[in-house]
Amino acid sequence: GIEFIDSYVFNKAEYIRFNSTVGRYVGYTELGLKNAEAWNKGPQLGQEQGELERFCKRNADLDYRAILDKT
Repeated sequence: GIEFIDSYVFNKAEYIRFNSTVGRYVGYTELGLKNAEAWNKGPQLGQEQGELERFCKRNADLDYRAILDKT
């Protein structure tokens, strides 16, 4: 399967991440935990979930076909 991860980094430290396998935001710092709680209830969650369909799966099909064409 395909997994989509969108990480947010501040001062070289990841503070929040969306993972399509988990299906929600996970916070890693105090700010990240607060944002994750809010973002999981807001429109951001649906937007991230849509990225898997809109971008990842579409491009994976194109990349897979390109690999097959070369073999």
